[in-house]
Amino acid sequence: MKRLLCALLLCLASLPALAANLSATVDRARLNEGETFDLFLESDDVTVFGMPDLEPLKQQFEVVSTRQENRLATFDGKTRASTRWIVTLLPRQSGYVVVPPLRLGDAESQPITLQVVKGGAGTAADGKLAPIFIDASLDRESVYVQAQVVLTLRIYHSVSLYDDSSLTPLSIPNARVEQLGDPRTFETDVNGVRHGVIELRYAIFPQESGELLIPAQVFSATPALRDRDYNPFGPRPGRLTRVRSPEIPLQVRARPAAWPADAPWLPARALSLSEAWNPEPDQPSVGDSLTRNIMLRAEGLSSAQLPPLPQQDSPGLRRYPDQPQLRNESSDRGLIGSREESEALVPSQSGSLTLPEVRVLWWNTDADRLETASLPARTLEVASNPELEVDAPVVTASTAGAADAPLLWPWQLACALLSLTTLLGFGLWWRARRQPAILPTAQSGPSPRTLLDDLKRACLANDPHATRQALDAWARQQPETLADMAARFVPLSEALDGLNGALYSETGNQWQGESLWKAIRNLPALEAAANPQETSPLPPLYPR
Repeated sequence: MKRLLCALLLCLASLPALAANLSATVDRARLNEGETFDLFLESDDVTVFGMPDLEPLKQQFEVVSTRQENRLATFDGKTRASTRWIVTLLPRQSGYVVVPPLRLGDAESQPITLQVVKGGAGTAADGKLAPIFIDASLDRESVYVQAQVVLTLRIYHSVSLYDDSSLTPLSIPNARVEQLGDPRTFETDVNGVRHGVIELRYAIFPQESGELLIPAQVFSATPALRDRDYNPFGPRPGRLTRVRSPEIPLQVRARPAAWPADAPWLPARALSLSEAWNPEPDQPSVGDSLTRNIMLRAEGLSSAQLPPLPQQDSPGLRRYPDQPQLRNESSDRGLIGSREESEALVPSQSGSLTLPEVRVLWWNTDADRLETASLPARTLEVASNPELEVDAPVVTASTAGAADAPLLWPWQLACALLSLTTLLGFGLWWRARRQPAILPTAQSGPSPRTLLDDLKRACLANDPHATRQALDAWARQQPETLADMAARFVPLSEALDGLNGALYSETGNQWQGESLWKAIRNLPALEAAANPQETSPLPPLYPR
């Protein structure tokens, strides 16, 4: 048993150490003096036991409470386990304070800077603290047109409230409003009195330049005041109370002069471009399907404001794009919009194929300057596929040498050619006279009628893969190739493009095969497609 334990410990010691990751985030980076906030610590190493060392926090913060959560998340088809600690903290001082780095084993979190505003709450007009009041603030005093500004509404109450409270909806002319998540509730100390706080946050996008007035919001509630004669079966004591937030002016600036006139206007705090491939384009071949996903992510913009990514055709590549995926998420700094575009790329020729650079211009609202996000150009080395490429004629040494050989005498060459063609024509004519007009042929394999019925059933069943197999089997028994039939009949060519798009994209279950079956059924015969007035260049065999 001791030997087994020693061997097991040696094996574990020989394994490479995995780099544990400890991330730290807060639910808000700006708070008033006396308010609590939540610090989120998350580790993706589930083998580490215990919890992070919170001793460095106690110098600037009071640890109110801690709790632990074990989480499972699925990303890109893979399950990821993580452990999360939620620590409620109360700052001991105002101004800018820093959450120091915390350690969990060998992992260390990053520091976070907070702003604690001194005296954030107001008092009543007579100097006494009101039992219910509302405060409103913006994260910036001026903003560019169509850029984001965050409005924070906080409702303070030192008394209990009944469940009949309501807040007027925020509606601003010439501006688009998005609520950031659900309302938050917490407690804070105002002038020595404990208050409950209801916090709501909105992302506002002004649509016109000039001065924009954020209207006052009205909060209505009934305080739960119980006196000595309180009757639980009678009417609720207390009166309905209405409080109004202050109106806030906002300066909206027009687009800067440095912005290009032909580019879509994108004012954001941060913007990034990223791509992912499935599979990785390391050694693609002709006919392989490569899926490319490009993600455009902007902090301070909604997904509806993100334009389509610029597309440039690449010779030798067929593109089958899917519908873009638009998503919005809320963060401490506002709205984060993302646009994901996916397309299937199918190489149609071998060699080096270049995907052009993808560039997006955007305006950094924090630094107030023009910036560019880009994906560099990429070159794909596509290998040949003998099953999908037509073999080129092979030039042998004998044919090359014959081209360099001196020509024979013209009259000798002409006589030889004339004699050979005369003998060949007479022999073919004699053989044709001895053959019957119609030669009986023995049919092998399925009949053309059976293959056509199989093709019809696959098309009407809207099954692209079965349709492709039945179409290839039917085309092999035709007097011409499928490409020749598509070249002389436009509806068939369009129907084949739709079938190929369904085979190489994720929308194959939406393909309708009725159009392809109609094209096959209405395909003109080969003799009817030829020009009936075209005359033969050879003279008649039996001239009159």
